[in-house]
Amino acid sequence: MIFTDTHTHLYSEEFSEDREIMLQRAFDAGVSRLFVPAIDSSYTQKMYELEAQYPENVFLMMGLHPCYVKENYLEELAHVETELSKRKFAAIGEIGIDLFWDKSFLKQQQEVFTRQIQLAKHYKLPINIHCRDAFDEVLEILEQEKSPELWGIFHCFTGDFNQANQAISCGMKLGIGGVATFKNGKIDQFLNEIDIKNIVLETDSPYLAPVPFRGKRNESSYVKLVAEKLSEIYNLPLEEIAAITTKNSKDVFGF
Repeated sequence: MIFTDTHTHLYSEEFSEDREIMLQRAFDAGVSRLFVPAIDSSYTQKMYELEAQYPENVFLMMGLHPCYVKENYLEELAHVETELSKRKFAAIGEIGIDLFWDKSFLKQQQEVFTRQIQLAKHYKLPINIHCRDAFDEVLEILEQEKSPELWGIFHCFTGDFNQANQAISCGMKLGIGGVATFKNGKIDQFLNEIDIKNIVLETDSPYLAPVPFRGKRNESSYVKLVAEKLSEIYNLPLEEIAAITTKNSKDVFGF
């Protein structure tokens, strides 16, 4: 069985003590495709080093995370554009809007999100969306930018059934991770009404570890636990969940 983790922060400081061991656990669990989102320019070099160390398994995105849209956002956006002009990436991400921590940069977040969607269209790349307390704002921009040239993953999807269908109608697949295993996660209540062709697996490690590791450090090997939950929800064998969601990831990323 081959599993794909479509969203994992492998460069995180939380893995500094045991990154190679943690990655080996993922490979041993069959998680052999790992897609790494960008946050800001301070992590770019670490991402390149990881890719060089694991060229068969680690695939990089480039983008500016909405929580890092601050006073210097134009400088950070220029960094994204420079890197995109130099080499190939799997996607533009993670990008979007986050109003959980700070609402004071909403206008700039909207500007940066829109600009990065346009970069994705220009480079014919998928996007990877981050959305927290901002479904209306994110979906408004997706609707404005909607076109055959726009597709990607709505990372860590935690919306309702209608928002799920709206995201899918805008060309997104839903990134499902540890939240699906939470008692209060809610998405497990309607996920079986969403065609599994629209679902990809993710961990968002080191964050949002699935049950029974909730509250602890997440890691890519745990994507198998998410797949096991989806096996229950969709009443399909684990092997089929692995095959379908990996195919879905290939449909997004092109490989």
